[in-house]
Amino acid sequence: MLIHIKSNQKDDGELLVTYLEKLPPNQLELIAVYGDDEPISILKAKMPKLRVMSLETMKSCLLPYIAVGWTGYVPSACKNTQLHIPEKYAHYLWGFPMKFLNRMEDANTRVIVVAGDGGWSEGFDSNKDLKRLPENYNGGIWTNRIERIGKHGDGSPASEK
Repeated sequence: MLIHIKSNQKDDGELLVTYLEKLPPNQLELIAVYGDDEPISILKAKMPKLRVMSLETMKSCLLPYIAVGWTGYVPSACKNTQLHIPEKYAHYLWGFPMKFLNRMEDANTRVIVVAGDGGWSEGFDSNKDLKRLPENYNGGIWTNRIERIGKHGDGSPASEK
């Protein structure tokens, strides 16, 4: 489950912490939260194992990784988080796709590739869009049209039905 905090109010982060703290750890593992820096900083401080993402958490992870990722170093800011990587910038990440994905998995971080340059809610919304992904990419993707790219129980793409 992906929760989007739509404000930049610390109080909203506090309210969400109050609710999420009541959930068992196995449910928290299935949740990620993203939004502006203020509420996300509260969540990150009070629930460090919860996967969270804001512009600041992305920059604190990815800028150092771009600089020294060739060494295999993964910054601590990349641990226990979620990254939404614009397709246009993915090639700047050392080892993208497989080494990068494996390093992030080892850091308990989910990687979601967003279509294009990361503009508002751009998704991989057609089979044509999916063809732009690296052949061996097995991370997450952002889509707004799962009914077009998802598979039915028989394994055929939804667009063929």
